[in-house]
Amino acid sequence: MNRGSQSDGSIVLLDLNDLPDGACRGFSLPLQAGGGEGFLVRQGNEVYAYLNRCPHTGAPLDWSPDQFLDAEGRFIICAMHGALFEIESGRCIYGPCVNQSLERLPVRLERGRLLLNKG
Repeated sequence: MNRGSQSDGSIVLLDLNDLPDGACRGFSLPLQAGGGEGFLVRQGNEVYAYLNRCPHTGAPLDWSPDQFLDAEGRFIICAMHGALFEIESGRCIYGPCVNQSLERLPVRLERGRLLLNKG
């Protein structure tokens, strides 16, 4: 990853070209952003970012590194209990946390780079 800080305090997570369409990538949040783990999902020109924490159990979602989607690549899935979440909204549509949502992270695309906005 091409990490660095911008003059406005935003953090460069990666170049968009380093995340292929349909791919996911986990990352560690820097301490100035609260620490913890997050993940990205790219769908075309959109990238969605969430904390890597199930709203039901608090457990990480990935079943192996950078594996956050179901077999068809249509939903984010919790490895612990199989809950399914919409990629675009993070809302749970199946499982014990139906209608709860993943916590979205504030990212933006700027000049081909994905930036995590400052808190």
